[in-house]
Amino acid sequence: MPGPLVVVIVLAVLVVFIIARTAVVVPQQSAFVVERLGRYHATLGAGFHILIPFVDAIRYRHSLKESAVDIPAQVCITRDNVQVHVDGVLYLKVLDAERASYGVSDYLFAIIQLAQTTLRSEVGKIDLDRTFEERGHINEQLVTELDKASEPWGVKVLRYEIKNITPPEDIIAAMEKQMRAEREKRAVVLTSEGERDAAINSAEGQKQQVIKASEAKKQQQINEAEGNAQAILAIARATAEGLREVAQATQVAGGFEAVQLRVAEEYIGRFGELAKATNTVILPANVADIGSMIALAMGMVGRPPGKGS
Repeated sequence: MPGPLVVVIVLAVLVVFIIARTAVVVPQQSAFVVERLGRYHATLGAGFHILIPFVDAIRYRHSLKESAVDIPAQVCITRDNVQVHVDGVLYLKVLDAERASYGVSDYLFAIIQLAQTTLRSEVGKIDLDRTFEERGHINEQLVTELDKASEPWGVKVLRYEIKNITPPEDIIAAMEKQMRAEREKRAVVLTSEGERDAAINSAEGQKQQVIKASEAKKQQQINEAEGNAQAILAIARATAEGLREVAQATQVAGGFEAVQLRVAEEYIGRFGELAKATNTVILPANVADIGSMIALAMGMVGRPPGKGS
């Protein structure tokens, strides 16, 4: 190969290498940390950039997107000394590429370790029965603590979610028995409450029935009393009217004799009925003297006007 051709090829390769070291294209949502002669120089954002060959070097590349980091399962001891396996997922985002590069050697590893230790601490503050219902509180506490610790590293912790809380098998069996007992207890309580309500409703119904019956009886008695009073009043009025008619009849011609005749008829009729009703009859001494009896009765009525004594 001729010498000039070799020189051309070498120069071409050198130019390509220099261009590769000089021209840099940074993708969207990415940040490149550039060092100049071993010291931090700049943070390159998305776009095209020119570097000084052999002077500037891209030392760190960071993604500015939100990242989901899996937190491995670990053994945590609750406040009542029960071991549970807990794992989760952490969401974070790089806000400052410079601090993420120089604040800690490996921010991802550091945050994972800090999340595990903080989780063990938070689980140790509560009892086993409350670990499941306190998930939200545990997540909030972890985010607060991790965000404080990661702020100097230029990393923002957004969320933490517990994926699984797994107690030992014997504890799971005991919890199932407890839940079954609680369900049976609730069933018994609901049944007793239903029976109590039914008894109360039945008693209330009987009470209302007795009250209604007494009110109806009371109204019946009132109606009967009013009816009897009206009947007595009507009889009294009829009797009074009859007496007035009799009194008026005695004042006219022949009226007194008619009254005498009526009294005689009533006397004879009543005496005959008395004889039929019983075998033993006590008779007055003057039973045969009907005239004297009629005279006695008419004497109680009064004499007709115009006659002397």
